[in-house]
Amino acid sequence: MAETVSDDSHSNSNIMTKLNYYLVGGAVRDQLLGLEIKDRDWVVVGATPARMLELGYKQVGADFPVFLHPETSEEYALARTERKTGSGYQGFECNSDASVTLEEDLQRRDLTINAMALDPQGKLIDPYGGKNDLDARILRHVSPAFSEDPLRVLRLARFAARFAASGFHIATETKALCAQIRQSGELEHLTSERVWQETQTALAEASPEVYFEVLQEVGALEVLFPELHRLFGVPQPEQYHPEIDCGIHAIMSLQQACRLSSDTEIRFAALVHDLGKALTPPDNWPRHHGHELKGVKPIKALCKRLTAPKRYMELACLVSEFHTHIHRASELRPDTVLKVLKRCDAFRKPARFEQILLTSMADARGRTGFEDNDYPQAELFRAYLEAVLKVNAKALVEQGLQAKALGDAIDLQRREEIEKIKEQRDR
Repeated sequence: MAETVSDDSHSNSNIMTKLNYYLVGGAVRDQLLGLEIKDRDWVVVGATPARMLELGYKQVGADFPVFLHPETSEEYALARTERKTGSGYQGFECNSDASVTLEEDLQRRDLTINAMALDPQGKLIDPYGGKNDLDARILRHVSPAFSEDPLRVLRLARFAARFAASGFHIATETKALCAQIRQSGELEHLTSERVWQETQTALAEASPEVYFEVLQEVGALEVLFPELHRLFGVPQPEQYHPEIDCGIHAIMSLQQACRLSSDTEIRFAALVHDLGKALTPPDNWPRHHGHELKGVKPIKALCKRLTAPKRYMELACLVSEFHTHIHRASELRPDTVLKVLKRCDAFRKPARFEQILLTSMADARGRTGFEDNDYPQAELFRAYLEAVLKVNAKALVEQGLQAKALGDAIDLQRREEIEKIKEQRDR
């Protein structure tokens, strides 16, 4: 079967006529799926670094020869093979000799759907059955060498998150290889930065909850996200959480966050907002008194270990500490409402406070049977914030108030504004 590849980028150049080049990887996969192609990767067979430089390409690859096209700046890599020489995803020796064939290059790739190529005439080259797996919606490893690279567990989970909505599932034998990688201890050799990079990308996918479900199923969550793994099997009161399991609730909260926002900070915060429940002594189950504040420490530990950006950690910690306050918006006294607004720095960072409200809504809806419930608490807290922002501090300064007296007067007026909102609501 021949497929057509758009090659407009080379229409005005004769450089490519001097090379055996192929479009490979995700660009081929996405074209066959009818998806927009965002990046094109090319493989060159039978060439040497010297020949590429001679034709005007710029070498950028440090570990193996990758070159930028002199006109399009697209990446062209020399066909290569890999041999396992050490631990982790960096423990490989690459061979990019001119004798390496296209089939050998494709064989080193992770999944069959990523191991296809198109030649310049649009002919599909598919030595490992990628097109059949694409049609059958199967994510399957290309060869047993899949188990040599622990990063592929994360990549597999990420592709599962991307394509779950299209009906893709992971082959049983591929899951078995992932479990084998976990048992080998190779996952411990992944760098924190690379784990976070894959996770942040997964959080932006269509079904990010699938990423964490796959990692849990193959045993990788326990190694890479132990704070999250510990939630599974911990019960909650069925009256409020019909799904009972804290881990399932975390996944459901992430799903609801995806319905509310594409913001990966909100999605992450929804996933980890209840980490404190894993610290509840079993004798106290299914109740989790004080889990809100207890959750701050494991969130910080997880974020620091993964080198997550500070903004992710700050939002997640605030949600952990104050999500139940948000849930009880109508019950709180004016001074407690003001305390929440202050602690969340809502006056200076209203956009982040909106993130907190949306994450709290995701938590409330992330329960069996509550998925489509209204959440008036968010609207009430928005009204509170809007009201207190109207307090005119400048007018109080002009009255001669300073320091503590000024602060007390501002807070008094803010509480009065909050009380007005409460009275209007109760009428």
